[in-house]
Amino acid sequence: MVSKELQDLLLLAKTKSSDARARLVENITDLFLTDDGRLSEHERALMSDILGKLVSQVERDIRKELSQSLASSGVELPDIAKMLANDDIEIARPLLEKSALLKDPDLIEIIRMRTDEHRMAIAMREDVSESVTNALVEYGSEDVLETLLNNHDSQLSSRAMEYLVAESRRVDRFQEPLLQRSDLPGDLAYRMYWWVSAALRKRILEEYQVDPIVFEHAVKRAASSVMVDKGEEQSAYVRAQRLVRRMAENGELSVQFLLNALRQQRVAVFVAGLAELGGVNFRTAWRIFSDKGGESFAILAKAIGVDRNQFTSIYLLVVQAREGGNAKSPGVIKDILALFDATSEANARGALQVWQRDSAYQEAIEELERVG
Repeated sequence: MVSKELQDLLLLAKTKSSDARARLVENITDLFLTDDGRLSEHERALMSDILGKLVSQVERDIRKELSQSLASSGVELPDIAKMLANDDIEIARPLLEKSALLKDPDLIEIIRMRTDEHRMAIAMREDVSESVTNALVEYGSEDVLETLLNNHDSQLSSRAMEYLVAESRRVDRFQEPLLQRSDLPGDLAYRMYWWVSAALRKRILEEYQVDPIVFEHAVKRAASSVMVDKGEEQSAYVRAQRLVRRMAENGELSVQFLLNALRQQRVAVFVAGLAELGGVNFRTAWRIFSDKGGESFAILAKAIGVDRNQFTSIYLLVVQAREGGNAKSPGVIKDILALFDATSEANARGALQVWQRDSAYQEAIEELERVG
């Protein structure tokens, strides 16, 4: 029976009429791809090689129908699935998007050898493994990577995630999909803070937590690594850092002292004091002071224990010192205060540490200074 039915299939394959093609698809589907097919599993295994040769000879529209049937049937014909998945994208797409017959090595080979359209279909699969996503990151275009980021069933390795976060500084459309992923670590979200839009900054500060970090250790590290510039034009900043260091050693450095320094327009002393209390270097504190958005300053203020009333006074003085007296609108001040209230001190300290220790942050500063 098997021999006769195969002979019938071969005869139909050689016949060019549309009726013969329709009967060929129907017969192959009936024999191989339906649960009540007339062939046993053993017979299907024996005949899969013959079917593979047959499939390679039939026309494009027949291969497309077979691909769709195989993708939805679940019948174990992995060799045929691999053959069709390597075909033109219109034939391969159903299998690339849905078929469990394609294992990770099969998918990785297709990613390496086939087109970006094939990679796009793979990026849309459910439960994309880390090894497959690594291959997509290596070989895929920006369109493929954006699709991958929007597929929340894909598993991104830490290396792939770090790469995509770094790329998001250059490729804006990666930013929002990254921040919508539940597997984005808090420290990488805070790394993105310096190059995303104001709306995304707000999301980072409101939604992302960072691992607890011992704040005293941060202060000690800052004490040994405070940036002291030797140039003559930086002498005021050097003196300011030495002053606040002595005050800290004597237990005299406080938020109230910083508030008084700012009222006296001693900006260098104020920023040096922020750096000392916050456990960051002078350069980081200066960037936060200069950030016109104000969100990063709210984080720093919360981290060093500034209370709400002090923060309101300090923030208004910072705006005055930084922008020459141009007042912020009441709505902006209200938003900054809301952020200050919503941020925990522990999370603010963690955010500071991410910004301080992250080399990518320093690179972002330099880029901002070049373009700004």
